[in-house]
Amino acid sequence: MNWDRIEGNWKQIKGEAISQWGKLTDDDVDVANGDRQKLVGLVQERYGVAKDEAERQVDEFAAKHGA
Repeated sequence: MNWDRIEGNWKQIKGEAISQWGKLTDDDVDVANGDRQKLVGLVQERYGVAKDEAERQVDEFAAKHGA
């Protein structure tokens, strides 16, 4: 999976991240700034899921956006 595409286009797709994970704020996605590990950590924290579940969700998100 090529996360670089997501990171490079983060400003364009961050709204879609907020749509997918409604508990994430604008500030959260700005902090993540396209960094996969930060996004995983935020999903894990906000939704109270295990790291492997947060990673699965982020991977699905990436697959939808061409990574």
